[in-house]
Amino acid sequence: MTQAYSSLALADPLKRAVADMGYEFMTPIQEQAIPVVLSGQDVMGAAQTGTGKTAAFSLPLLQRLLKHENTSASPARHPVRALVLLPTRELADQVAQQIAMYSKYTKLRSTVVFGGMDMKPQTAELKKGVEVLVATPGRLLDHIEAKNAVLNQVEYVVLDEADRMLDIGFLPDLQRILSFLPKTRTTLLFSATFSPEIKRLAGSYLQNPITIEVARPNETASTVEQRFYSVSDDDKRRAVRQVLKDRGVTQAFVFTNSKLGCARLARSLERDGLKTAALHGDKSQDERLKALEAFKSGEVSLLVCTDVAARGLDIKDVPAVFNFDVPFNAEDYVHRIGRTGRAGASGLAVTLVTSHDAKLVGDIEKLTKKKINLEPMELDDERPRGRFNDGRRAWGGEEGDAGTSGASHSRGYHREGRENREGREPRGYRQAPVSRDPFFDKPYEASDAPLQPASWETSGKSQPARAGASANIRTRRKIPALFKPMPKPTQSSQPQ
Repeated sequence: MTQAYSSLALADPLKRAVADMGYEFMTPIQEQAIPVVLSGQDVMGAAQTGTGKTAAFSLPLLQRLLKHENTSASPARHPVRALVLLPTRELADQVAQQIAMYSKYTKLRSTVVFGGMDMKPQTAELKKGVEVLVATPGRLLDHIEAKNAVLNQVEYVVLDEADRMLDIGFLPDLQRILSFLPKTRTTLLFSATFSPEIKRLAGSYLQNPITIEVARPNETASTVEQRFYSVSDDDKRRAVRQVLKDRGVTQAFVFTNSKLGCARLARSLERDGLKTAALHGDKSQDERLKALEAFKSGEVSLLVCTDVAARGLDIKDVPAVFNFDVPFNAEDYVHRIGRTGRAGASGLAVTLVTSHDAKLVGDIEKLTKKKINLEPMELDDERPRGRFNDGRRAWGGEEGDAGTSGASHSRGYHREGRENREGREPRGYRQAPVSRDPFFDKPYEASDAPLQPASWETSGKSQPARAGASANIRTRRKIPALFKPMPKPTQSSQPQ
């Protein structure tokens, strides 16, 4: 039986905020983690992505920080007392928004700092004083070096999506940041997966943590329907369109493995008539935020993205996720499909598998401990037509649009090449007759004339070879000079 939020020992301002957000019952991670955090113990929590880890640490932290709330305008009365570290800018902005909603009826201040934005507005907010600081590691170090953030009064530190921070190389930054914090503090580590590196990190910075696992590590949500379709690189786009049509999907994430492939696929789907936006690391922060807002508001149907959007983004009611490329890291598969089927809702996860992805699919089977059945997909004959730059009609689109590998240029070229390899003429093409000289069709006939020595063997007189030299080495011939040597000037001809 799930526990209701009304049964928690939360202050009235927090209960009002929770009621405004429509929360009635706690998720398993919230039900187990909130009482432990309220007691002041370190926590090492693992749960499937999308199960409410943000509320699991935000609400008890705000509850314990209420003793510090005040209406003073002095920044000295509002030092940083809780630090929340996250791996990506989008996730940091999302968590900061949720914390602001939870604390809207309190006098606690919060802000967020992350890269890709001007530091001046962030500096102004930090100078005013905040109790809760949400940050990405790199930008936080910039503010620490600029003396904008002082962390000597931090009581609580949260490492959210810790495995992702380690994957992208934030361990040295985390170690530097934690060195600025007081040794006596409460540390909360939350992650969707527990790797040996995560356990070593917890052993170094957590003191007797309470381990909370509401599901088997690396387990996918049971509310997500997972389908694996065997297709070729050329048919991936058609497969996406057909699933959207057959299932009546209105919105979906489409994940690729590369930034270049993400941009190309977004352009191709846009030409197919689908409202599409791209989200990857080469986009500016402003472009990334606009793409997310357009997707949340329903202006965009497909959000084509790299794994920058695979972690933590909480966009409700997304019915489907497409793995256009099988992820290189099996753990990223768990995070990708966690974008759908959130908070108990049902979802669909479609993975498009080619003949080159056998090892990657095997890694997913080992991680999730579930047998994967590849299904063939019967595609419709409808293919959108595009044009080459010179105006010729062709199947598909521009070079490399069929997939992130860039292996196919267009269906027209592939079809013609396949017919030529099979010895058949391409359709609509007739080879003009070529006149041939009958002499070249005759077989070789040996001549009866005796062999004559080569001209270089008979030209010139043979000269005796030098002693010790090979008989095959010809001596150097004397060549007459073209110009006669100049006479030496006489004494009378010299200038005076």
